Amino acid sequence: MRFLLDEAEKIVCAVLFLGMTAIGFANVVVRYGTNYSLAATEELLTNGFLLLTVFGAAIAARRGEHLAVTLVHDLLPRPLRTPLFVLATALSVLLLALSAWFSWVTLTNQLSSGIRSYALGLPAWYYQAAVPFGFALILVRYLQHAWVTLRTPGGPSGDLPHV
Repeated sequence: MRFLLDEAEKIVCAVLFLGMTAIGFANVVVRYGTNYSLAATEELLTNGFLLLTVFGAAIAARRGEHLAVTLVHDLLPRPLRTPLFVLATALSVLLLALSAWFSWVTLTNQLSSGIRSYALGLPAWYYQAAVPFGFALILVRYLQHAWVTLRTPGGPSGDLPHV
């Protein structure tokens, strides 16, 4: 069970990528074999990429491999680097919480309006359902990384990796 909690986003990304690869391959085979296309695959792949991006961001947040501009951090004296790290973490958490909230609002709007997808005619909320939870997972993973960084000797006052 611990494995599933620690590696949830990796499992989701692996399953999504495998499914997207199979769908894309099937579309290519059908297109070249029959000169017709499976139009619904575009809808599935587009939404798959959205989910893959969100859950991939959770992986990067957990590892501390998110994009960062370290110019200000590198120019500051060491005693000021930790407060800057805490401020950046607080602002990132705020942004992620707002992203989770607004994607939740979008989900509830889609549920109440009954809007459907353009190709398959499925309820649009099917595709949106995982997005608020994905942003919440990024937030949790980001906080985990910040906690480990702050507790590590040298912590954020040391040199941050340049991405």
